[in-house]
Parts: sequence; structure tokens; C-alpha cells
Amino acid sequence: MDTWLKLVLFVALHLSSTDGYDGEDPWCAPIKVKNGQARCRTPRGEYYKNVMGTRCNIHCNKGYEMQGHPEVLCMSSKRWSGNYACREIRCPKLTLPANGGIKCSDGSYFNSRCEFFCSPGYQLKGERFVTCMSSKAWTGKHTSCVDVEPPTIKCPSVKEKTAEPETLTARVFWETPEGRDTADGILTDVTWKGMPPGSYFPEGDHRIQYTVFDRAGNKGTCKFAVKVRVRRCGRLHPPENGYMKCSSDGDNYGATCAFSCMGGFELQGSTARVCQYGLTWAGTEPSCAPMNINVAVRSAAALLDQFYEKRRLLIVSAPSAANHNYRFQMGILQQAQCGVDMRHITIIELVGVYPAQIGRIRHRLIPPGLALQLRLLLQISHTSYTMVLIDKHGMDKERYAFPVTAAELFTLIDTFPLRKEEMKVQAEAGQTCN
Repeated sequence: MDTWLKLVLFVALHLSSTDGYDGEDPWCAPIKVKNGQARCRTPRGEYYKNVMGTRCNIHCNKGYEMQGHPEVLCMSSKRWSGNYACREIRCPKLTLPANGGIKCSDGSYFNSRCEFFCSPGYQLKGERFVTCMSSKAWTGKHTSCVDVEPPTIKCPSVKEKTAEPETLTARVFWETPEGRDTADGILTDVTWKGMPPGSYFPEGDHRIQYTVFDRAGNKGTCKFAVKVRVRRCGRLHPPENGYMKCSSDGDNYGATCAFSCMGGFELQGSTARVCQYGLTWAGTEPSCAPMNINVAVRSAAALLDQFYEKRRLLIVSAPSAANHNYRFQMGILQQAQCGVDMRHITIIELVGVYPAQIGRIRHRLIPPGLALQLRLLLQISHTSYTMVLIDKHGMDKERYAFPVTAAELFTLIDTFPLRKEEMKVQAEAGQTCN
């Protein structure tokens, strides 16, 4: 058989086999599943898994999911009945935590491991690591960055100061401390407990506390002490039979203590003492000695000068010791001796007629000649009862022709300007007549 006849027979056989497909030969394109497998069933168990009528189920590897049709059929058109693909599983995109970030091994894909981290000053709340699962969900719960670190604030060191002279306080200044936040840097106003800077602090130790809050409500505090010292010399005491009046607090640096004596006593030593910086008192310790009255002077004026600015004088004159008014008045004064002493009154008695007249200051006798001079100087009659009141400046304040009560006499003396200051000092010293 020649070559041409052989060619005709080959074509005829090929056409006859195509038109009468017997199902033994491949028909659709071989099925291939990337990242997965196909499990196919042929109509009659043919060798090739892509003959017409073959059904294939698509299965994806772990970490992949089906996209398209999970089952396809090889059709007469020599095409599979649907599209299929295995796509890598992907979890939802993670949300960046405020004030923090995320680092992932493989983005949002299956099995990717992500680590959360926070900015300085913030602390992680929730899971630090999460993993993308085959269920398209991340392991763990919500993660956030919270500000849990308190702000920092630094107070000044201890403030020590000494009070100025004659004061019990010291003015203390310092810079208001500033707070710092390790997170977002936003702070509330600084508040404090205690006295503010620039205040006058009294003697002693004082605690000052500053507080600051950050936006998350965390609190930072610091404390320091203000110490005010008062230099003191130690307390002085009034002399016996005397008074003491001190300025300021009585024994602090710069304080002055002035001394005076009760009626009938004279001050010896310093009239005033000052507390010095070295914590010692200036001057000498005072004392109150009984007043020494010199009756051996040559004139009545010299006798009266001894009482100037020291004592008030009450001169009681009578023609005889038997005079009724004289005896009655002296009885009243003796019964009110405390009130007499409180008002710094010295009583001078002039009794009788010269040369037999007698003068007396308490228990001291006045010579007759000096007693006569007193009557002449003060214009006191020797023939009738007379009582003369003279103040500390030698002024003739009142004359009485008849006896008066102690209350009437004292009421008048208590109106004198000097007496008002005396009463104040006596009240402070607690001196009273019971």
C-alpha cells in the first residue's frame, strides 16, 4: 500500500475515534490545586482522572481556604464546571493600640505571631502575643496601653531659717516644684498642702506637700520641711516686790524686758535688759530694795524731791494727835493699806504746833524744823485738820478739810494718767488687793 493510502486510512480512523469517544482517554485538562489536593471519581473507574464525567472535590492545605467551587465536573466541553483556588487564610487587620505598636512575623496571615508593645510610660494591658488562627480570628483578647506610672515631682530640700530680732516668724521662699510625666507629658496643676512660698512661718517645723496628677489620674507627691528657729535667751523673772514687762515673746532675740518696783521700793540694777544674739541678756539682774528716805535734809523741797516721779504723797496735818478728824482718817488709811501701797502713796503725818510738832514718815521722825518748813511750803494750817494729795510730779492735786473714804480717795487717784499705766502693769503681774 502506497504512502497516500496509508495517510487516508489514519485520518479516517482518527475521526472515527473522536466521534465515538469511549471514555478511556483524558478529556479535560489535568487538574492541579496549588496549596491543596483534588480527590476525583471517574464514571467507570478509568485510569485517567480527567476523563469526561469525572468529579473532583477540592481540599486545601492547613492555613488555606477554598475560593470558588469545592467540587468540579469534567464536562463535554472539555472544561471543568467551575473555578477553584486555595488562598492563604487571613485574619482581620489588627488595630494599633493607642500609645503603642505591633510587630508581626507574617502580617495578618495564618499562623502569623504578633507582639504588642507600648510607648515609654505606658504598660501593656491584655495579651502581649497573639496568633492568627485557621478560624480567621486572633488568639487572646483586646490589648491596650494604659498609663499606670505616676508622674514624678521633686521638692526642694529642707528650708531652715532663723527669725529676725523681735519677731517670732521668718519669711521663707522656694521655687514651686514642677512635675514630669513619663507618658504623654500632660499634667494637671500642681497643688500643695501647707503654707505657700513667701509666707511668714511661725517657730517650729512645718510640713509642705506637693501633688500632681497626670491625665490618667496617676498621682505623684513629694514632701519637705520648713524649719523656723527663734533664738532665745531663757525666761527672766520679775524682781521680788517688783514688776517686769517684756516686748515680743519675752525671751526671744531682740526682746526687751523693763523692770519696776512696787510702792515703797526702789529699783537697783538694770531698768531694762535686752536678749542679745549670743543668747545672753544685756545688763545686770535688777532687784527692788526698800526706799531709803533721808529725813536729815536741810529743806522741805529737798525732802519732797526724793519722791519725784517715784511716789505720791498724802500729807495729813492736825493741831494735835487727839484731833478727831485726824484719828478717824488715819484709821481709814490703815484699814486700806493694800490700796495705798498699790497706788504708790507715801503718808506724811504732821501733828502738833511748833516747836512741839511731830513729823513722821512711817516709822521715821521728821525734825520739827523740817516739819514746819513743809507746812509753810505747802501752805498747810497748823490750827485745823487738813489733808493734801500731791502727785508724782509734785503737783498739788486735792485738799480735804474733813476725812474722806478710801474709795473716794482711790477713785480720784485712779484717774491720773500715770496711774492708768500702773494699773495695766499691775494687772499683767496679777497684783490685786483681796
